[in-house]
Amino acid sequence: MKKSVRIYITGTVQGVFFRDFIKEQAERLNIKGFTRNLEDGRIEIFAEGDANDVNKMIELCQKGPKHAQIRNIEIKPEKYQDVKNFKILHF
Repeated sequence: MKKSVRIYITGTVQGVFFRDFIKEQAERLNIKGFTRNLEDGRIEIFAEGDANDVNKMIELCQKGPKHAQIRNIEIKPEKYQDVKNFKILHF
């Protein structure tokens, strides 16, 4: 079963290689989508793939890389979009 979610992560998540960590994990789990920094200091992730893999990705997001400090994580279900790869978006 396929699953898509949008994840918003609050805490010390910018400047600690969080996006690189997410991209590595997404590629390992065959997750498609994107991650980006938001102007308000949060990280946004759109992730889709096999439901079990997306659930594993959510678990990884709750821990983050070594120097991250997660204060809050918000998960919103999304419509499956059949994205073909995973990107780090820069604005």
